[in-house]
Amino acid sequence: MAEPTALPALALDAMFGWPAWLYARIGHPVGVFAWVIGRCETRWNRPGRSDAARRALGLVTVILLAGGTALAGFVLEAIIGRVAGAAAWPLVAVVAWPALAQRSLNDHFLPVLTALEHDDLAAARQAVSMIVGRDTVALDRAGVSRAAIESLAESFCDGIVAPLFWLLVAGLPGIWTYKAVNTADSLIGHPEEATRAFGWAAARSDDVLNLLPARLSALLICLAAGRGWRVCWRDHGKHASPNAGWPEAAMAGALRIGLAGPVSYDGHLQNKPWIGEGEPAGPVVMRRSRIIYLRACGLLWLIAGACAWRA
Repeated sequence: MAEPTALPALALDAMFGWPAWLYARIGHPVGVFAWVIGRCETRWNRPGRSDAARRALGLVTVILLAGGTALAGFVLEAIIGRVAGAAAWPLVAVVAWPALAQRSLNDHFLPVLTALEHDDLAAARQAVSMIVGRDTVALDRAGVSRAAIESLAESFCDGIVAPLFWLLVAGLPGIWTYKAVNTADSLIGHPEEATRAFGWAAARSDDVLNLLPARLSALLICLAAGRGWRVCWRDHGKHASPNAGWPEAAMAGALRIGLAGPVSYDGHLQNKPWIGEGEPAGPVVMRRSRIIYLRACGLLWLIAGACAWRA
């Protein structure tokens, strides 16, 4: 059932995203994941516990979250199949749609670009602070541009390629289990002392689930740009993440710019290595990165269409 659902799910996401009016009324499904993770963290990630205990309880959190999500997805898919029969795939597509983020990513990227094109650096910093975790108050134009482009490249994997990949592999259980684990990684999978042990299982699980999608993302970005292969292969390992470096290095090579580099988090400067090299980032480069992103999404549509035709 997964094969014919991928293309309509992509189409629904491209047309509607997750509408603000709907979010205002019912929130977003990942909010359920965040609630479960928050309750587990509050109860189990206590400073008085040893790292070993917190690591074990973090693993239990991931197992409960992923297992419960997979079971719910399996049951829901079975119910839809039983009720709708051969016409089940449109309903499955509707349920899968909120897990994709093509339109959302574009809608968060554009305000940063528009503000920079209007020379409103303060507005650009505010807009980019909504999509990155680094300190943005002191970023210059190039820094804001790099942050937005890095988010665009990394989120192309996390928000589109990986969910679609797991939808095609395992249907509703696959796409929503991925979103559950990815949400856990974003909330507790950090190296800081407070979450390092408890979030270890979430971070490692997310690494495993993104292993193939990250490399597919890099391939699609390079194909969409017609270049970037050399920098992607050379620099992907410079990122702290075993996966995020692939789409970021691909985008850096495609745009012929440097990404990453020194960046500040909570007032502490981290001397991250540069990925790629070339001209400074700016609005013109951001426009090019958006074109590459849209082309890469188009390639995903072709893949989803081919899977639907084959089914």
